[in-house]
Amino acid sequence: MRRAGTRLPGGLLGWVERAGNRLPDPATIFVGLGVLTLLASTLAARAGLSVAHPATGTPVVAVDLLSRDGLRMVLTGVVTNFTTFAPLGTVLIVMLGIGIAERTGFLAAALAASVRGVPPRLVTPAVVLAGLNSHVAADAGYVVLTPLAAAVFAALGRHPLAGVAAVFAGVAGGFSANLALSALDPMLAGLTQEAARLVDPTYTVAVTANYWFLAASVPLLTVVAWLVSDLVVEPRLGPWRPAPDVEPPALRPLGALERRGLRAAGLALLAVVAIVLVLVVPAGAPLRDPETGGPKPFFDALVPLLALAFAAMGAAYGVVVGTLRSDRDAARMMAEAMAAMGAYVVLACFAGQFVAWFRQSELGLIVAVAGAGALRAAGLAGAPLMVAVVLLVMLIDLVMASASAKWAALAPVLVPMLMTLGWSPEVTQALYRVGDSVTNTVTPLNPYFPVVIVAVRRWAPEVGLGTLLAAMAPYAVAFALAWTAMLVAWVLAGVPVGPGAPLHWPA
Repeated sequence: MRRAGTRLPGGLLGWVERAGNRLPDPATIFVGLGVLTLLASTLAARAGLSVAHPATGTPVVAVDLLSRDGLRMVLTGVVTNFTTFAPLGTVLIVMLGIGIAERTGFLAAALAASVRGVPPRLVTPAVVLAGLNSHVAADAGYVVLTPLAAAVFAALGRHPLAGVAAVFAGVAGGFSANLALSALDPMLAGLTQEAARLVDPTYTVAVTANYWFLAASVPLLTVVAWLVSDLVVEPRLGPWRPAPDVEPPALRPLGALERRGLRAAGLALLAVVAIVLVLVVPAGAPLRDPETGGPKPFFDALVPLLALAFAAMGAAYGVVVGTLRSDRDAARMMAEAMAAMGAYVVLACFAGQFVAWFRQSELGLIVAVAGAGALRAAGLAGAPLMVAVVLLVMLIDLVMASASAKWAALAPVLVPMLMTLGWSPEVTQALYRVGDSVTNTVTPLNPYFPVVIVAVRRWAPEVGLGTLLAAMAPYAVAFALAWTAMLVAWVLAGVPVGPGAPLHWPA
């Protein structure tokens, strides 16, 4: 049942909320961050800031983005910085399918049917669990689950931000935890293996290197997020009073026609799944790697496949219930969905510039390598060393969001360093994956932060950046404490972090 709760303006979270809500519009914040990046790049370049690349040994020098060459790169790259901004294509492609699914009435009917099937007190852990296991669909969890969680909570009369916070904690804060392997596993394993071969040229790191630990993390993080949601976040938000122009989704009983529509949508989903299986399962199938036979092309194609699934379900439902009568209706629904994303497109334009400039300045890589060097000089061992590695990655995650880019910079330093101290590359990778995940909910460099803000503001337009950060900070702290403690205890107890993965080197 929903807790009434009262907003608590005091304390650290109250200060974060008040300070954050006094900030300008998020688009303006990204403009400011971009300007600060330009200035910082100039100061760093003039100070001669540089590090040796951990993999190649070549110097990485801070790039002055306000120099003649730097300004040329900045000004000529504005369009491509926007069009190549990672979440932009993902969000817009998926929204084409969701636009049909929503405007035919399919999503509302599906939400009503699903919410009625879950006991009210279990809605929160169900949302968190869905977020944690969404990583098999790459980053699509941000785009699909965030607005759905907001709608579910709004339909129950609960604060939509509580639903968004719970699912965002699962998708972002538990980024590496999953019951199934995702596209990130082979990517990180490959980087770990190359770093390990700097010490042992024959070392091999399996894709399943951390599977046991990450799968076991799912129930832990589900319970932790459930407790944080029910005891901290939702009581603090207080009762939700929708604005006069905001109409919460109705949870009325479904009629016979709507139930037939849902059955038709289910058949359409089965048809899409059958098509995907044909494209993936047979040897030589289009969505299997022609060289390795692996499923990488399938993971790369998940975004359009998800859009197709939503469009097929929405169209099947709409045809049955009469809300979709022609192709013109479908085109109109997709156009309306794109129009509703106008605020996100503006955010993405400025966020794309900031992210690109920060990457081009090399400041993120310099901070990462310098931090790893400081850790090496600290001379820690055992549990304190493991905790220090997680903390280091957490701090770097605040200035360098990409999991693969960050590990490409850190692995050649951390993996050999911990190998010489007796820890296996698999353990080092597990430490990295915890630190890389827990601060994703509070870093401004998370490229999907604008998606979350847009999802909340549909149902609660008054929610500001400070309110969102104050809601997510408890998850970041709780995940960091619980997940790090679990990993340290796991390793010290001698339990392998993955199938056949050693804890120590040499094994």
